[in-house]
Amino acid sequence: TTHYLFIVVVAVNSTLLTINAGDYIFYTDWMWTSFVVFSVSQSTMLAVGAIYYMLFTGVPGTATYYATIMTIYTWVAKGAWFALGYPYDFIVVPVWIPSAMLLDLSYWATRRNKHAAILIGGSLVGLSFPLFNMVNLLLVRDPLETAFKYPRPTPPAYMTPIEPQVGKFYNSPVALGSGAGAVLTVPIAALGAKLNTW
Repeated sequence: TTHYLFIVVVAVNSTLLTINAGDYIFYTDWMWTSFVVFSVSQSTMLAVGAIYYMLFTGVPGTATYYATIMTIYTWVAKGAWFALGYPYDFIVVPVWIPSAMLLDLSYWATRRNKHAAILIGGSLVGLSFPLFNMVNLLLVRDPLETAFKYPRPTPPAYMTPIEPQVGKFYNSPVALGSGAGAVLTVPIAALGAKLNTW
């Protein structure tokens, strides 16, 4: 019980930390241009935190539990924005849970092999997280209209929208997000697990 209560506390604080990691809630006025930054930061955040606490308890399912807490906490923040008068589609809650389920599945299928959880599970998180979130963004109702009608008060200068180059694969947010997320998630998760063994 103590382990799981500890995970609740850490997951809540992890959600607060993600505010500074590519903006943990997608504001519709620059969410498309920040997709790559968001994918790398969030897939890494999920993999490192979930693997660390999954290995801490040794119980498959902990990663999904961790992601669920982050999701609930973020929906509370979405509700707060809604209460301030912003439309329901102004912010988009990230989809952490399916990627965390893949992480749990890899840990369970490999008979709780922590190295397989890091390599296989970390890669699955990095590859799947951007795809799940792109589908989530496609469901947003007319993001441009929402962006112009309800702009962020002070959008950061480095997130100024850039005109997309249609037809160039290397400019694809999904390609860049999934590739960079998959590459960076595994070694950082491995480092987190290594720190857990010291």
